[in-house]
Amino acid sequence: MVDLSTTYMGLEIRNPLIAAASPFSKTLDNVRRLEDSGVGALVMYSLFEEQIIHESRELDFFLNQGTESYAEALTYFPDLPKYNVGPDAYLERIREYKKAVHIPIIASLNGISTGGWVKYAKMMEEAGADGLELNIYYIPTDPAVSAQELEQAHFDLVRDVRKQVRIPLAVKLGPYFTSFPNLAARLVDAGVNALVLFNRFYQPDLNLTKMEVEPSLQLSDSADLRLPLRWVAILYQRIQTEFAVTSGVHTGTDMAKALLAGAQVVQVASEFIAEGPGRALGMLEELTIFMDTRKYKSIDQMRGSLSQQNVASPSAFERANYMKALNSFD
Repeated sequence: MVDLSTTYMGLEIRNPLIAAASPFSKTLDNVRRLEDSGVGALVMYSLFEEQIIHESRELDFFLNQGTESYAEALTYFPDLPKYNVGPDAYLERIREYKKAVHIPIIASLNGISTGGWVKYAKMMEEAGADGLELNIYYIPTDPAVSAQELEQAHFDLVRDVRKQVRIPLAVKLGPYFTSFPNLAARLVDAGVNALVLFNRFYQPDLNLTKMEVEPSLQLSDSADLRLPLRWVAILYQRIQTEFAVTSGVHTGTDMAKALLAGAQVVQVASEFIAEGPGRALGMLEELTIFMDTRKYKSIDQMRGSLSQQNVASPSAFERANYMKALNSFD
């Protein structure tokens, strides 16, 4: 009998399939459907820094650059009251979900700067959240902001949030850093319990009929798994933290790859949005069949089996893969 149970950030969960933060978790009905379909835990949709600041009228460094000065300018955010409920209502949703379901509920706070809005991390803990995912989504466009300054902003934010809460803290990051292993190690030193790899940056498109920039949402596919798969495999056991793989997890095979690379859990949004929460049952069945075929008895047994430290050709995760891929066209 295959044992799918595992842990994430110290939380006991029945399997490694977690519903990622998305608008899909805005209603209690959807949350119940996800639980009934078998997911091990839920990350709630994000509460945005901009939303909190809008209500409190507090602006800080990153928001004083002008609404047209960077890619994630306020004018390009969705109408937040339509996308999301207000901060107080978000806290009430946490309480509501905790009473209604039995899976762990992880709150999501989305921002980049430090400031008064960070206090909501503590409020989320007090509302009953089992953990907190800090979603750092920022696209630097100001030539005056150095890489060092941007990374320092990440550390300052993690430090300030860590001071607010005792519950487990995960950080969801994008992949675009000069030395990602160094950044990851420093974030762990700052107090995070897990790293979620990777945030997907939704690229705007140009509408040539209207001659304007418009948002473009494209769901992931399994090919998007390769980037987080590579970095988890490289960092597994080199950095003493847990990893969650997100982006590109659509099948039980995708789940198996992430776990074999070294992930503690996977997070899924696109597949549930496209196929509905019932898809979780199929993904878990596919994972179980794979494990049974390969004689794996538990998630812990298979985790990291194909990480860089455990494969026969560790260089395949580095430059050797680049050269081999090019040579394959000969």
